Amino acid sequence: MVTISADLVKQLREKTGAGIMDCKTALADNSGDMEKAIEFLRKKGLATAAKRAGRDVSEGTIQSYIHMGGKLGVMVEVGCETDFVAKNEDFQEFARNIAMHITASSPLGIVPEDIPQEIIDKEMEIYKAQAKETGKPDNILEKIAQGKLQKFIKENCLMDQPYVRNPDITVADLLNELIAKIGENITIKRFARFQVGES
Repeated sequence: MVTISADLVKQLREKTGAGIMDCKTALADNSGDMEKAIEFLRKKGLATAAKRAGRDVSEGTIQSYIHMGGKLGVMVEVGCETDFVAKNEDFQEFARNIAMHITASSPLGIVPEDIPQEIIDKEMEIYKAQAKETGKPDNILEKIAQGKLQKFIKENCLMDQPYVRNPDITVADLLNELIAKIGENITIKRFARFQVGES
């Protein structure tokens, strides 16, 4: 049995924001290996998030981020279950960071279903035309176009985008980590992106 030092627990807690007992367990179960313990906590976070997904989110916050000297701005609404969490600094910071992320990465929707059908149809048309240029057989052209469309949806869906401040994780990972840490269902409800000169 590996002895887990208080310092190691402290390091893991600082890296993940998880509770002391969770950090101790993660390190003990993974023989003191920091990377494996982090992965263990992330998986646990995903399980926690899945359990809380059905809960009502009637509280929350609206945060904004203004960029380029007032030429570009985003407002985002993030929901949670209680007023107590709505006032929590980690929750507020998450909402601000999401507003900043949206400013930088301009997603078309939060989840794939939010991307307007006319945009998807237009993209598919372009990908089919591009695929035709390759001169490959018709049965392969559809697969090429579908593959490009899936990539487009993933790149333009907020939850699937790599988080701008840490591209190793997606926005969904970041949200699930917060849900695991805070212990409430949290959702990104809606956002609006404004840019001077764009309608």
